[in-house]
Amino acid sequence: MATDKPNLYLLRAAEIRAREQSFSHPWNRLSELSGAQLGAMTGLKRTGVNIARIPPGKESFVYHSHWAEEEWIYVLAGRAIARIDGVDYEVGPGDFMGFPTPGIAHHLMNPFDQELVYLMGGERRTIEIADFPDLGKRMIRRGNEIDIFDVADARGFAPVDE
Repeated sequence: MATDKPNLYLLRAAEIRAREQSFSHPWNRLSELSGAQLGAMTGLKRTGVNIARIPPGKESFVYHSHWAEEEWIYVLAGRAIARIDGVDYEVGPGDFMGFPTPGIAHHLMNPFDQELVYLMGGERRTIEIADFPDLGKRMIRRGNEIDIFDVADARGFAPVDE
């Protein structure tokens, strides 16, 4: 017999909606989304699973690629333009996108008149490197520490001859 007893490993739809938070990326004035970190809320440490909502006329984060963490997106409702590796694709319910590493750049935009709802997820590693090709920036994350660099300032390593 099924029970209504609370369980740390089961999130009910109403609880998820109540715990959703809003976010916008500081590098993109059109970035606006809300959602919940479903994996973290149930104690998952190595796998990220999130639900996200992008209102009409808004975008996800910033066009970016990952070096260490694979990522995926599954559209539940609405439509979007997915920019993947420099090409725009219209996507809708049931469409799945996977971004292996290293480095398939991607981004979602919602120019349509209804909310986009999707699941996204991937790995949650201690160390990650992400590139932002349109901005010429690279992020290095070590645990909770984040450093941002201009890619143009990077210098190749030249070993010293012994």
